[in-house]
Amino acid sequence: MAAEPAAAFEETGGGDRRPRHIAIIMDGNGRWATERGWPRLVGHRRGAERVKQIVRACPDLGVDWLTVYAFSTENWKRSTEEVLGLMKIFRRYIQYEAESMSAEGVRMRFIGDRDRLDPKLQSLMSSIEMRTAKNSRLNLTVAINYGGRDELARAAQRLAGKVMRGEMSEAGEDDLEACLDTAGHPDPDLVIRTSGETRTSNFLPWQAAYAEYEFTPTLWPDFTPDHLKAILDRYGLRERRFGGV
Repeated sequence: MAAEPAAAFEETGGGDRRPRHIAIIMDGNGRWATERGWPRLVGHRRGAERVKQIVRACPDLGVDWLTVYAFSTENWKRSTEEVLGLMKIFRRYIQYEAESMSAEGVRMRFIGDRDRLDPKLQSLMSSIEMRTAKNSRLNLTVAINYGGRDELARAAQRLAGKVMRGEMSEAGEDDLEACLDTAGHPDPDLVIRTSGETRTSNFLPWQAAYAEYEFTPTLWPDFTPDHLKAILDRYGLRERRFGGV
């Protein structure tokens, strides 16, 4: 079940409102590398390093949940070289970060359709999920081969199956939500997109229905914890009514 909107932020020092859950569309890796005359994969590797810094900064900034968009269902359209390189980066990240994630109290989970992913990568994903399952300092969710429409279609199929099997006679919003990849996660309070693009790109369309959005021109490899803190400070000044007065 998602968190109630009214409880979707917490009060921190000085009465400052901070989002409990932020989601980030990490855009601009390839552009960052191209601007420097480097291969796009150099930007992706630098972007992976930036993820580690942001993950470590979140707990001190009052963030309990972080969801990052790593690879969309549309990203398969990129060159074979780039896709294979990205998958290699994902494998290395999971392999080499498992120990530090566990030691730092980070719980890591993945959303998206895993069926198209390499079996070895799927195994690594399941392994780190199990290894960090009891951690609670930060909940990190990584979206790989994720698309919001695809997620909703898969959730609808699961829900239809339950109805056909007679497990329920009718279905509502809560029932569909329980079939999403993010079942049990609170909805994001704030969605950030880097690189200056102002699209949501099929990212968490159901979950982010009441989220605040922030679009920054900073490319992801240049997005520091200080950039994040500034955005969180601005979020604290927003008045969120959720349809009320």
